[in-house]
Amino acid sequence: MPLFWISGLGAGIVLLHFVQKLLFPYFWNDFWYLLKVVCCGIRLQLYSRKGQLVTVLDKFLSQAKKQPQKPFIIYEGDIYTYEDVDKRSNKVACVFLNHSTLKGGDTVALLMSNEPDFVHVWFGLAKLGCVVAFLNSNIRSNSLLHCIRSCEPRALVVGTDLLEAIEEILPNLPEDISVWAVRDSVPQGVSSLTEKLTTASDKPVPSSHRVVSNLKSPYLYIFTSGTTGLPKAAVITQLQALKGSAGLWAFGCTTDDIIYITLPLYHSSGSLLGIGGCIELGATCVLKKKFSASQFWNDCKKYNVTVFQYIGEICRYLCKQPKREGEKDHQVRLAIGNGVRSDVWREFVDRFGNIKMCELYGATEGNICLMNHTGKIGAVGRTNFFYKVFFNFDLIKYDFQKDEPIRNEQGWCSRVQKGEPGLLVSQVNKKNPFFGYAGSKKHTEKKLLRNVFKKGDVYFNTGDLMVQDQEDFLYFWDRIGDTFRWKGENIATTEVADVIGMLDFIEESNVYGVAVPDYEGKAGMASIILKPNKSLDLEKVYEQVVTFLPAYAYPRFLRIQEKMQVTGTFKPKKFPLVQEGFSPLKISDPLYFMDNLKKAYVPLTKELYDQIMLGEIRL
Repeated sequence: MPLFWISGLGAGIVLLHFVQKLLFPYFWNDFWYLLKVVCCGIRLQLYSRKGQLVTVLDKFLSQAKKQPQKPFIIYEGDIYTYEDVDKRSNKVACVFLNHSTLKGGDTVALLMSNEPDFVHVWFGLAKLGCVVAFLNSNIRSNSLLHCIRSCEPRALVVGTDLLEAIEEILPNLPEDISVWAVRDSVPQGVSSLTEKLTTASDKPVPSSHRVVSNLKSPYLYIFTSGTTGLPKAAVITQLQALKGSAGLWAFGCTTDDIIYITLPLYHSSGSLLGIGGCIELGATCVLKKKFSASQFWNDCKKYNVTVFQYIGEICRYLCKQPKREGEKDHQVRLAIGNGVRSDVWREFVDRFGNIKMCELYGATEGNICLMNHTGKIGAVGRTNFFYKVFFNFDLIKYDFQKDEPIRNEQGWCSRVQKGEPGLLVSQVNKKNPFFGYAGSKKHTEKKLLRNVFKKGDVYFNTGDLMVQDQEDFLYFWDRIGDTFRWKGENIATTEVADVIGMLDFIEESNVYGVAVPDYEGKAGMASIILKPNKSLDLEKVYEQVVTFLPAYAYPRFLRIQEKMQVTGTFKPKKFPLVQEGFSPLKISDPLYFMDNLKKAYVPLTKELYDQIMLGEIRL
């Protein structure tokens, strides 16, 4: 009799297993992922109930005490242990404590490339309780000046290779900002941080300087390309930084992993997920000043890299490299990032070996994060009933012509059907707050949708269109409105249009993104209306663009029109222009292309167009 029960139980378990595989194939993937989400939340609650407000900096100090001699950062062959970074950041804190009037809560802007001193200065200022504003190292002139002014810093720290960018705007900086450079010789009006560091103490500054009373207090400002113009400083709280630092752990990284970071640290991916993630794990990161496709796999082999961070462009660049022997001869097991196309994903894995691609989705300032924990090719995440308990989001119908959500006669938004693209919106509540931007509250308000499904509800507008399939996987579809994505950056069309519009022969410009075969995102294109009796000066357009815009924001194509089509509210229409693209076969208007070799805009002929479409000309 017992044997009968045992065999019956065994048969039942086998049957349940097959039923689960058939009806709920992703059950265990979902279960383990949600368990990690719950564990993360419980851990934060336990800290809170004990009266301990543990921050990312606290976790770093704990790792420095626990494993002082373990390599934390490897940079250009040099090793910086957890203890080294702790002591160097102590020196930074000591300098500002003794040679400035900075105090807890003050903002300090940081303009530096990827290098260990970026982390040293960041942590040193954090030890004084300062809020650090990461400035995009690619921006110049008016955009840079705008970013500095918008976060109202008391001080500005600039890296040795970026001092010239600051010298250009030095006379226009607010007088109460002290400027520090990580360089021995500095111009008048700039203090040498390097000089002061040579004599500074590496002993810890009193912990009272960095006391955090609330995890919702600002920790960083990270600039995002605004949908309504110049970049905006997104408020990153201590809580958001903690959540971001758990990302690598959630995807299965461990303390033994060596993580390769080529993404810029001024982005949330490089700083919060990358550096913060290494701290959470107590792992080692190999930091690269700038991504190099030709050096990538050599670095991975040299430093025994097991995990790397990516954006879609990185994977595409690697696939475009000439094939060579031993491409699968490495220890990389995980790649974590966002924006890789399905075809590139397949090619990458086929060519470079059994690397698990961990695709995720999240906006720097957003209150939602999606993670593809199953490895489904092309998906940015997956949802289910339990996931929506933690993150209440929806995909709503969107009017592409009017460039706004569709509302019914009662004024409510409608959810899309599965398989239909919809605008991703995430409910703002106590569990998932939206902290907005520094400065004017109007920027924060513009990212919110109110009265979406019922009176009084509030949703964060991601600005991204998504599609949910029948298996509840989510796929990125497109950006909406006044932004598009190119070279891993969000481009604000209004910022580009404002720069072009400064030219005295241009009446109006309308900037948008156009799809180019085999490229992630969309290339910039500007439709231009000339002033009456004025002629187009392509040399001046080129000079204006390269002087005032970062390289990734250059309009690659120009279209000269006689009249601008506008909406009922007199906004320039973008959708028809996006649909028409840049084909001289479809468009009768004069078209021009930014030729990188000639450093000029040249007429876009059919021959040039064909070369671009075939990938013979690199954008």
